[in-house]
Amino acid sequence: MREMVIATYRLRLGPGDVLEQKGEQIALGQTVGAWTPVRDAHPEIWAQHRGEVVSVAQEADAGIARVAFPTANCEPDLPSLLTMVFGKVSLDGWIKLLDLEFPPAWLAQFPGPKVGIAGLRRRLGVAEAPLTMAIFKPCVGLSAEQLGAMFYELASGGLDLVKDDEILPDLPTAKTERRLEACLAAAGRVKRETGRTVLYAVNLTGPVDMLRERARRLQSQGATCLLFNVLAYGWGALEALARDPELTTPILAHPALSGGLCGAPDHGMSYSLVLGRMMRLAGADLVLYPAHYGTFPFPAEEEFAIRDALRQPMGSLAPAWPGPSVGIHPGMVPRLLADYGRDVVINAGGGIHGHPRGAQAGARAMRQAVELALAGRPFTEPLPSGHGELAVALTHWGVA
Repeated sequence: MREMVIATYRLRLGPGDVLEQKGEQIALGQTVGAWTPVRDAHPEIWAQHRGEVVSVAQEADAGIARVAFPTANCEPDLPSLLTMVFGKVSLDGWIKLLDLEFPPAWLAQFPGPKVGIAGLRRRLGVAEAPLTMAIFKPCVGLSAEQLGAMFYELASGGLDLVKDDEILPDLPTAKTERRLEACLAAAGRVKRETGRTVLYAVNLTGPVDMLRERARRLQSQGATCLLFNVLAYGWGALEALARDPELTTPILAHPALSGGLCGAPDHGMSYSLVLGRMMRLAGADLVLYPAHYGTFPFPAEEEFAIRDALRQPMGSLAPAWPGPSVGIHPGMVPRLLADYGRDVVINAGGGIHGHPRGAQAGARAMRQAVELALAGRPFTEPLPSGHGELAVALTHWGVA
């Protein structure tokens, strides 16, 4: 019996198009077929390697087709997989790849998250609460020492993670290893003063053939988390990092470029596949993406589909952290916890740095918002004693 990967597509249908025929064209064209009969077509080979239409369903002027592909046609890695299910056919007009389903034994060959939800909680010593994170804002042009000082301000305010902005590579103004040194020193100071562990997600950049070497070097120098622009480098690069037995540092995947792959309604791939299922397959421990109530016009159904792809059971792969982002501020915390529960990383930039009393107060406001929401207390005046920074934030931004 053949093992099959099942791909689900949305197909726009033109005049005269028949959905079943469109599905069959994908099944054959991406496996054993050609646009015209060829001489060396062997039925016994076709039987083992041809694709099959599993089902079709009409939707107004579009259709949904589920097509199965033999795993025998593919290596167990994402570049090979994507070439099989969406390589050439992605050029064929109005077609969008929505989802992929995998046989469990084949799925188990992918790396998946090494650290994941449980592992990151252990490293931080946070058993149940949601995690909070901030981004360096601004970042480009600042020195490593200035970024280290910003890290201390954010971390001492009570956050669990602080990350580089994705646009901050290995610049002469703030070399990566110098940034790492400065931020680790700030994290050590916070640890001595408060007993809390705060992780720094340093941006892993450089020539793709040097990424593993650079990641190993940063880890040896104490790196506690790696930020990675996965789509700029490719899922194969993320898989290589995740498969490296020497690398045990959690990987935070950034969604840069995902709009170009997923934003069109009739082309490309779904956000839940690109930022959810495939990031988890390839080894991301935490994935950032827009929240639908943030500053990007992001559909709620897309956001929650990413969340579910990262956390719901998926063979033997560990779950990964969802990181709703973009325009997040403390007044959104009750809504975030209602949508995500406790296994979520609340990521903010302007919603912390833009606090009227500064970034440290913004970090405190975010921590106070999480504490108040977990206690089931309303975000209405007067707030309990010790929540002054949150009160200022709610006056400034409101409750979403």
